[in-house]
Amino acid sequence: MKLLKFLYEKIKGKEAPYYFDYSIGKVILKPIRKYFVNTLAANCPFNSIRILIYRLFGFQIGKNVFIGMKCYLDDMCYDLMKIGNNVTVSYGVYFACHGKNQGHYPIIIEDGAYVGMRSSIISRNKDGSEDGVRIGKDAVIGACSLVNCHVPQGATAVGVPCRILTKG
Repeated sequence: MKLLKFLYEKIKGKEAPYYFDYSIGKVILKPIRKYFVNTLAANCPFNSIRILIYRLFGFQIGKNVFIGMKCYLDDMCYDLMKIGNNVTVSYGVYFACHGKNQGHYPIIIEDGAYVGMRSSIISRNKDGSEDGVRIGKDAVIGACSLVNCHVPQGATAVGVPCRILTKG
């Protein structure tokens, strides 16, 4: 990979992207992780097997968690996502810890939270802070919401982007 990085920098005349620093093993394992996490697990009809696959590939998931089918967990940042105990993540929820031209930030869902169907959780806070997004204990996120800010403990948040309706 160092030879490829050198050649890229010579030919293009600019610094090589971050992925030129990956080892050959990482280059081979990334698509395998993506296949298991976002194809097999996301389409598995059994929650216990789905959770097992996520945990095997490094996601931090607590006990008594339900993650619905067709969810997209950011496989590049599995170490930045933490889901607490007794959390319900409904069907088709998207988690993104990074995006184009931005850093990698954590997503933390605390115990007892509920995330409604087809919601999107984007970790870069709308205020530009780099501490990601935290969904508080026993918070409720409405269906089809875009979460780009912290949601306090016991609060209900809905909308695109989400706004806090009630505080716990």
